[in-house]
Amino acid sequence: MATRKLSERRGWAYTVAATILKPTLTAATSRTWEGGEHVPATGGVVVALNHVTKVDPLFAAHYLYDHGRIARYLAKSGLFESRAMATFMTAAGQIPVERESAGASAYAAAVDAVRAGKCVVVYPEGTITRDPDLWPMTGKTGAARIALATGCPVVPVAHWGAQDVLAPYSSRPRLLPRKHVTVRAGAPVALDDLVGRTDARSAVEATSRIMAAITGLLAEIRGEQPPAEPFDPRRRGVSEYGRPRAVEPRADDEPGEPGGRPTGDGEGA
Repeated sequence: MATRKLSERRGWAYTVAATILKPTLTAATSRTWEGGEHVPATGGVVVALNHVTKVDPLFAAHYLYDHGRIARYLAKSGLFESRAMATFMTAAGQIPVERESAGASAYAAAVDAVRAGKCVVVYPEGTITRDPDLWPMTGKTGAARIALATGCPVVPVAHWGAQDVLAPYSSRPRLLPRKHVTVRAGAPVALDDLVGRTDARSAVEATSRIMAAITGLLAEIRGEQPPAEPFDPRRRGVSEYGRPRAVEPRADDEPGEPGGRPTGDGEGA
């Protein structure tokens, strides 16, 4: 697995996290890192991934760290309420998202980070997939809107195996026998024809391309055919959190834009 040195100073907080987490993940799992050449060494970028378990952000951060980038996640503002945690999260470059701002702060913070040359990680599904076979669901438009506003590349990434370490929505890890995790990045999604557009149709089209790229990479890793149509929780009458919906949401009710809802896990945009 080819690796790359960091393109920026990691700071004390990321040094502490890497010192603890990297050896732990290395001991707990074997890994296959693929497609790292598609992750830009420098400059603003959105990395868009599928989401299958609560711990897959750790493997995504490990993958990006090994390819020279520090992952910037959109984190729930509640994580910043403790002075010690706020100091740590801020020093690590993580981005607080205020629920009360209805997603506007997530979008604005992500755009600012990308324009500052950061690597922003987005889970377009907004939460762990509800697909019974763990294929990617339909995506929300936050990642696409960031890319269309900034012109930055969107690198699709698929991973598989983290769900064997911690099952979706479980709190009990399964470390034995040692699990294997595969992470594969693909070429940046072709969005040049849509960059600069602010209409909803362009955002939806860009999102469709991003999710198709992620799903295609996951199909390669799994060696299986994905569903002809992605799981759509709205059409199935299921909320992001697995609860029945009492009211069908508005078509423009998307995280990462004014008027939308913040994401369930604080990881999407």
